Amino acid sequence: MTRRRLLVGAGAGAATVVATGAYRGLPAWARTFARTAGTLRGPGSTPFPHLPVGHPTPGLERIEHIVVLMMENHSFDNLLGMVPHQVRGRKRVDGLTVAGGRVQNTNPTSVTPNGVQGPSVGATLAASPCQGPGVSQDWNASHLAWNAGANNGFVQASSPQAMWFWDETTLPTTYSLARHYPLGERYFSSVLAQTYPNRRFLFCGTASGLTATNSYTFAVSAANGTIFNQLLEHGISWRNYVEPTSGALTGSPLIVPEFSRSTACTSRMVPMSQFFSDAAAGKLPAFSFLDPNYQVSSQENPQDIQAGERLIAQVVRAVTHSPRWHRTALFLTWDEGGGYYDHVPPPRALAPDSIQPLTDPQALTHPDQPLAPGGYDRYGFRVPLIVVSPWARANYVSRVVQDHTSILAFIERKWNLPALSFRDANAHPMTDYFDFRKPAFAHPPRLSAPPQMQAGLELCKQAGLQPPAGTPGLAGVFG
Repeated sequence: MTRRRLLVGAGAGAATVVATGAYRGLPAWARTFARTAGTLRGPGSTPFPHLPVGHPTPGLERIEHIVVLMMENHSFDNLLGMVPHQVRGRKRVDGLTVAGGRVQNTNPTSVTPNGVQGPSVGATLAASPCQGPGVSQDWNASHLAWNAGANNGFVQASSPQAMWFWDETTLPTTYSLARHYPLGERYFSSVLAQTYPNRRFLFCGTASGLTATNSYTFAVSAANGTIFNQLLEHGISWRNYVEPTSGALTGSPLIVPEFSRSTACTSRMVPMSQFFSDAAAGKLPAFSFLDPNYQVSSQENPQDIQAGERLIAQVVRAVTHSPRWHRTALFLTWDEGGGYYDHVPPPRALAPDSIQPLTDPQALTHPDQPLAPGGYDRYGFRVPLIVVSPWARANYVSRVVQDHTSILAFIERKWNLPALSFRDANAHPMTDYFDFRKPAFAHPPRLSAPPQMQAGLELCKQAGLQPPAGTPGLAGVFG
C-alpha cells in the first residue's frame, strides 16, 4: 500500500476507524499499535475533527507566533549534561553522572560481538570551544553507538572526541536559558541518522526512506507534502529566515523537492537580518523557521560552538524584546546528536509509514558498505530542547517522550492542520511546557551574555579545524 493510498484510506476519521475495529486500511505494524494503544490517528486526520481545518483552535489562543531555531549535531549530554550540577532549587535533570566532583560516564574503545569491552574512555570537558572532526552521526555510526540499547559504541563508532562535553563556561547563554525556561529531558531526534533524515521528519513527518545527508534527497519526494505547503494551503503566514552560507540563502527546507520546486515557498526564504527587523517591529509571521549559517554558526563540528551560542543569544533577545513577546513561543533544538555521547537509549517509536530505508548505493553515506539493520520505528539520540515563551512553565523539566514531530504536532494543533504521517499524527503536542493561566515570564529574565569570542574563530582555524574550502551545495554544508 502506498502512502498516498494510506492517506486516502485513513483520512480525517482515522481515530474513529481504529476505535470501531476496522483495521483494514492500516498496514500491519499500525494495526498492532492501534490494538495496543486503543486509538491511532492517521495521516490526513486533524487534531479536532469537529472544527474547521486551518483555523486557530481552543487552548493555544495566547500563542500567535511560533518560532523554531534548529541548530546542528549535539546530544543532550554533550551540551546540557552538566545542567543538574549548575542549577540549584530545581528538580534534577537526567544528565551526566557526577560523583566526588568527577564525571563518571564512560564508553569502551571497542565491543566484541560476545560483549567483551576494550579500555574505557571517560566523558571529558572539552578543552576549548573548537570541535574536533572525529565524530560521526551517519546511519551506521549511530546504530553502532546505540548498540541495541547499550549506548556503548560511541567511541568505537567515532573516536574519543565523542565523549567530549561543554558546560556553562563555554555556553553561558544556553545554560542560562536552561536555568529559567523549561527543557525537554526526553526529547529525542527522530531517527538514528544524519541531518537530512531528521530535518525531513520536522518538515514532512517522515524521512521517506532517506538515511543519509547527500544530494539523493533532492530526488525523493515527500508524498504528503510539507508543513510549509500545509501553511500555504490554509493561508497561514510563514517565513524561512536564513543566515547566508557562502553568500547564498541555503535554507534547510530546500532538501525537500516539494519546497524547492515551489516559488511560493522559496520566495518566503529571506535573510536572517529580516527576522531581527520583523521581530523588533512586531511583524513576525505566524510561523518562523530559522536557519543558521551552516559553515559558521550552526554548531556542527568542526565549528567554534561559541559562534552558534552568539546566534542563539541574538535570536532569544529579538524574541523576548519584541512587542509581540506576549504572543510568542520559541522552540530551540538541535537536529541530531552529531555522534556525541548520550547515556539514554532511544526508545521505540511509531513508524511514520511503511516505507523502508532506501538501499540504492547513491542514497547511502558509504555506498561501498551495507546499511546497518534498522528502520524508522525507533527515535534517535536525545537532543536539547528549550521552550522560550512568556507562557512557558518556570522550573519545569518535561519527561514526556517527544521528538521533532512533536513540534509538528504543536503547529498542527494550533491551526487544526492535517497530519503528514502516523508519527506526527500521534506525537505528543508539547502542550506540557505551557501554563496559560498566568505568564511566568511576562518580564523576560536576565540571561548570561554569550562569550566575546575575541579570537575564537581564528583559534579554531589555527588548529586546522575549519570546514573544507569551496564545499559545494547544501550536501556539503549539512552534516
